[in-house]
This record gives sequence, structure tokens and C-alpha cells, in this order.
Amino acid sequence: MESLPDNARVTIIGGGVIGCSVAYHLAKLGWKDVVLLEQGKIAGGTTWHAAGMVGQLRTSNSLTKINKYSVELYKKLYEETQTSIDWNQCGSLILGTSEDRMIQLKRTAAMAKVFGVEANLISPSECSEKWHGMYSDDILGGVWLPDDGKVDPEKLAISLAKGAKKYGANIIENIHVSKILKKDNRVNGVETNQGQITSEWTILCGGMWARQLGMDIDIDIPLYPVEHHYVLSEPIEGISPNFPCTRDPNEMIYLRSEVDGRVRLGGFQKRSKPWAINRIPDDFSFKLLEEDWDYFRQPLEAGKKRIPQLQNCKIPEFVNGPESFTPDNNFIMGVPPNT
Repeated sequence: MESLPDNARVTIIGGGVIGCSVAYHLAKLGWKDVVLLEQGKIAGGTTWHAAGMVGQLRTSNSLTKINKYSVELYKKLYEETQTSIDWNQCGSLILGTSEDRMIQLKRTAAMAKVFGVEANLISPSECSEKWHGMYSDDILGGVWLPDDGKVDPEKLAISLAKGAKKYGANIIENIHVSKILKKDNRVNGVETNQGQITSEWTILCGGMWARQLGMDIDIDIPLYPVEHHYVLSEPIEGISPNFPCTRDPNEMIYLRSEVDGRVRLGGFQKRSKPWAINRIPDDFSFKLLEEDWDYFRQPLEAGKKRIPQLQNCKIPEFVNGPESFTPDNNFIMGVPPNT
């Protein structure tokens, strides 16, 4: 087991996909003394049960550039780490089932062109050709983004951690960060169950734990976990792993085909269920919450309508995993204003 050093140039809190990416990129850029601390195992928080759908287009050019870079990275990451991330550039499809949605999708396609992302408006018949067997009578059109894809999030985090270690970063698992340390109103390290480490820079990538770590030192991080649900069907004949990641925004559902012919159906409700109102357990690693079929009824019905094969197959797996969200659904980056 790696031992905790007394000091480092950079201490990264959290070994999910974000923390591992930060460690990988800093180490690859030549930064020395980069230390990542993970309270359990790599990807054990929320990364491991994420849907893994990789879309490039975002609401700003800068965020879109980050996602475009991500796609290029995923294409070649195996060459660096010899660890598969199951990258599949299957494309993505956004469905329009109302006139208002089609206006928005036309704007989406125009914005994509400005940002340098290939996006094409396609007809209802072309939408159903992308995912064979899809119910399309209510579809008015869609946006096809051929360069998007999907990945295994847990394998991605592991691959990035392996790459970080290759370039000299120190990855320490099974170490709990209990407090962020401050001196003269400047963060200067962290306290753990294995002692203290001081550092020039401390980067908080704690996901849904970030808010409570910030609160302990009077830093307000607007991020909160809610329940997020998806189901996995049994293998269905005719379902190809190369079907696009598909979103139906009017129904607030998404679809992803798996390599073994299963269908992953996820959804977002108008009113999400908050989780862990007080504090998140430190030992919540590779764990899920209780199934809630009643709360998932509307997304499930919408998914069965969109993909009729789901109506006559078993759905043996229900995943209820907490995910943290910000008010504007964007990243929180930078130095806190009061520290």
C-alpha cells in the first residue's frame, strides 16, 4: 500500500473520473509531486454506475472544446495505458417530438456548426434507421451527431489513474480525507486518517462529498446529490451495440445499447428525490440505493413506447445511484472567492 507523503505540490481529493483525469493531465504535463487521495477504490463513488454517454456539444464554445478533446483522448488512451475503456464512437441522436422541440433542435444544429461539431438535422425515417425498431410515428425529426460515443466510466477512471501513475503521479486508495486544512485563509493541505499532507495546491474532486468538505471550512459549493435511475433489459435480438446514444428530451429519457444486446433506459423526473440531506456516508463505495419502480414509472412507460421490444422482455436490473448536480448543470472550477 502506498504511504502518505508529508507534502506534495498538488493534492487531489477524490478518485472518480474527474480526479483521475486531473492527476493524469497534470502528470503528463510534467508536474511533479502530484498525489491523489481516494477514500475507497478508484471510481467507487458515482463514476462506476454512470451511463457513460459522451456528447460533445455543450452550451458554450469552451465546454464544447473540452468534450471534443475528450473524444480525441478516448480514441487513443489505450495506446498509453493498455487498459480498455470500451470506447465506441456510435454517434448520438436527439429526437424531436413537438414543434417547439424542433425549433430548439434547429438552433442546436446551427450552434454545433459554429462550435465545429458535426450535427445534421434528419427526418423521422432517418431517425428510425439509426435505431432499428424504434417507434417513430410521433417523431418530427432529430439531430444526428456522428462523432459522439459511449464509454465504460469505471474503466475510463482506472485507465486515467494508470496513465497518471505512468507519468509519475502517486495514487493512494483507502485513505479518508477528514478535513481540508487552512492557514492564513489559504488552503495548504488536508487531514486524513493516515496523517496530514501539506501542499501548494489542493484540488477538490470529491463529487457528491465536495459540498460537505467545503462546508467544514466555510466554503459554499453549490452541489447536491439526488437519486438517478436507469434500468437494464435482458439481451434483445436485433439490438446492436452500434446503435446511437439516443435522447428523447420531451420525455426526459435516454437510451443506450450494450454490447450484449441489452438496452439501458434512463430518465430524469421533473422533481428529483434528494439523498443524504445531512451528510453522505464516508463508506458509500460501489453501493446503490433501493429500487424505486413507482418513481420510475413514467420514464419506463416512455421507454417502452419508444423501443417496443422492451414491452415483451424482462428488465432484471434497476440501478438507483446518487448523482450530484449543480444549479446550472455546469462544472464548478476555480479558486473559491473567500479563500
